Amino acid sequence: MTLFFSSYGQKAMTFKEAELRGKSFQHLDSLYKSAVHSNADLAVFKSSEEQAELQKSYITLIKDLATFLKSKDFKWEKPTRCFNRIYFNPTGKIDYFLYNFPKDQIEPEKEKEFDRLLNLFAKDYKFSLKADENFAQCSPIKYTD
Repeated sequence: MTLFFSSYGQKAMTFKEAELRGKSFQHLDSLYKSAVHSNADLAVFKSSEEQAELQKSYITLIKDLATFLKSKDFKWEKPTRCFNRIYFNPTGKIDYFLYNFPKDQIEPEKEKEFDRLLNLFAKDYKFSLKADENFAQCSPIKYTD
């Protein structure tokens, strides 16, 4: 019972874990429109001004995450590559934050602590942009101290 309860509110997880929970990125992509797309009809943020604002807000999110991790004494110890796909509701709340580290990029204990802290961060984070519908944004990231 405790295990079920503690994972109930989980927002952040690896792509593999999401798939095991029935929340594969393919499934989530069917529920969340791309924030940007080469075909503007398929994007939530269509104009170049909206896309510039999205980029600015996304950079702020990544910086806010880095500040949060630092405040919790989390140290990367070396540049660490990761791929993120974040799913937002129209108010800017994070519904899901999927991530993937390349094989052997991070120690299992460090990844477990990153996951714990990322879930704390995602629980209350509010993206500065709002939209008329659910949207998703992804990118590769290189985390550093």
